[in-house]
Amino acid sequence: MDRMLVVVFDNEVKAYEGKRALLQLDGDGSISVYAYAVLTKHADGTATVKQGDDGGPIGTLLGTSFGSLIGLLGGPVGLAIGAATGLAAGGAVDLDNARIGDDFIDDVTKVLTPNKVAVVAEIDEDWTTPVDTRMEAAGGTVFRRAVSEVKHTIHEENVAAMKADLAQMKAEHAKAHADRKAKLQEKINQLDSKIQAQLQRAKDRREAAERQAQAKVQVLKAKAAAAKAKAS
Repeated sequence: MDRMLVVVFDNEVKAYEGKRALLQLDGDGSISVYAYAVLTKHADGTATVKQGDDGGPIGTLLGTSFGSLIGLLGGPVGLAIGAATGLAAGGAVDLDNARIGDDFIDDVTKVLTPNKVAVVAEIDEDWTTPVDTRMEAAGGTVFRRAVSEVKHTIHEENVAAMKADLAQMKAEHAKAHADRKAKLQEKINQLDSKIQAQLQRAKDRREAAERQAQAKVQVLKAKAAAAKAKAS
């Protein structure tokens, strides 16, 4: 199952120990790590994000659900971006894009307090014991949430509702007197702009999801090729 994983540690030493353990689990086939980063929360409320060069094809975070999760955990004060993240400050920090519930963010941020460090990853795992055992042994507190498609359904329902309102306004506009037509037309234009913005956001999300899915396939192909080369 594709999941977002956040493991909170007391310091960077423990966090990097947890990161190495996570990549070892990936290496032995217990899980698949699609992307990861290490996020440090500072006393002043800022956050620093670092990522290794071995983050894989979707190690570039910008525009992905993983990138949005990083941005949400970084908090409103801002992010200082470390090496090889590819995530621009002020990038896509959107709960809908992250495809997880706000309760998950709340649970993590209650523990990810200043001076704590988190390993954040998007992984595929069949069962939770391997990750939990290794992370807890390194002193980490584990949070995980399956990546959800629910937000897309909510978005579609929202657009449908706005289109219904737009149709009603247009019907009223056709019958309205001149003084009322101008006010209705202004509302029609505003609502139509909102609909077009929602549709563009949906298109951007679909394209980002497609890119991310293709990148995941490349991760798995690369692992299979490496395993085959090692066996021969």
